[in-house]
Amino acid sequence: MSAIINIFRIPELRSKVLFTLGMLILYRFGIFVTIPGVDPVAVNFARPEGQSFLDVVNIFSGGALFQLSVFSLGIMPYISASIIMNLLTVVIPPLARLQREGEEGRKKINQYTRYGTIVLCSVQAYFILLNAIQTTDRRGQPLVSEDITPFWFFTIGILTITTGTILLMWIGEQITERGIGNGVSLIIFAGIIAQLPAMLWKMTRDGNVDFFIIIILLIVFVILIALTVVLSTGVRKVPLQYGKKMQGRRMVQARSQSIPFKLNSANVMPIIFASSLLLFPQTVLGVLGQDSSGQNWYGWQIMSEWLNPFAPTWYKQIPYYTIYTALIIFFAYFYTAIQINPQELAENLKKYGGFVPGIRPGSHTREYIEFVLNRITLPGAIFLAGLALAPYFLINMLNLQENQNIQGLAYTFGGTSLLIIVGVGLDTLKQVESQLLMRNYEGFMKKGRIKGRS
Repeated sequence: MSAIINIFRIPELRSKVLFTLGMLILYRFGIFVTIPGVDPVAVNFARPEGQSFLDVVNIFSGGALFQLSVFSLGIMPYISASIIMNLLTVVIPPLARLQREGEEGRKKINQYTRYGTIVLCSVQAYFILLNAIQTTDRRGQPLVSEDITPFWFFTIGILTITTGTILLMWIGEQITERGIGNGVSLIIFAGIIAQLPAMLWKMTRDGNVDFFIIIILLIVFVILIALTVVLSTGVRKVPLQYGKKMQGRRMVQARSQSIPFKLNSANVMPIIFASSLLLFPQTVLGVLGQDSSGQNWYGWQIMSEWLNPFAPTWYKQIPYYTIYTALIIFFAYFYTAIQINPQELAENLKKYGGFVPGIRPGSHTREYIEFVLNRITLPGAIFLAGLALAPYFLINMLNLQENQNIQGLAYTFGGTSLLIIVGVGLDTLKQVESQLLMRNYEGFMKKGRIKGRS
């Protein structure tokens, strides 16, 4: 409590915290503003039963997708455009040169990212509106008013959803500049956390709460959070030594340093890439598995069960878990290779007179860095896979398929969402604590300090 009180004693830090909270409240208000032409009452009765891949998009949008809100896509198109742009800078030389030009080059790349965000928003918004205009709620009422023509509904809807995402992008940039921490991450963090009270209220209202299951879920969540903190803060420090240098008239030995390589350099990106790659065959097999009479074709049904984490028997779920784990491990190595270039790192060390003790500069240093990265990426990738599959294991082991509320709680606050919550929480607390320590205040913990993820 003393640390929280100290936050509001510092005028600059207090204004940053209040500004961040104000922007997040504005974002939460926008969640409940529906697209023009959509009936809000019908939308409340049209939410699909059970869990599907749409729940992933709904989680990251803060529940706005199933509300058909102006923020239906959330900030995810901007993140997707950023990922695509980062990949293009690796394979397209002109973009790579532009990235090395400093601040002006980064501004250009950021501008291209915004253009890509608009394109992705327009395409995704079209399919959202197409589904909305063809859907009725459980009472048989259409979601879209019959008074509006399809042309104007699509025109206004695409413009509204795209503008909503651009507004969220602006809010994220304002939080980054005038508030606390990374604004984009805080928007996703707030969207996930804000769904917890509604889920708990729905469970209490329905009266089908199994307190034994809830206690087990809480214990598992605490263990997963602790392991996620270890994964997010764990680093492998490679010691460095620099040659002697002149200090006045004396030759002195330079201070020893180290390079911290994160245990999870790719963060949550492998899970997102693997989920996206599995989404396409799941959708195709779901369509091909039905004939004109609505019956399942035997061959397609078997293939569908291979990609179904909720298959009727446990041995039919093994192919999905195996494929998903293999994809996560592959993308973990792939994204780490994009972020860290051992060749460039070894050349920079050699250029500035640095070396790893016991390792010769140049190609030997590059091989040693590659060896270290390969060794630490594998356990991090395996833990990422286990974290992503944890909700499915919980639902299957505790037989939660029949209880939609508890199933949704386990699905929403496990796996990818848990990694985002813990990571963003650690970053935000670290930034606030650094502000407190800079002004000679106590941090959040009297013993020790909050370790950052970098």
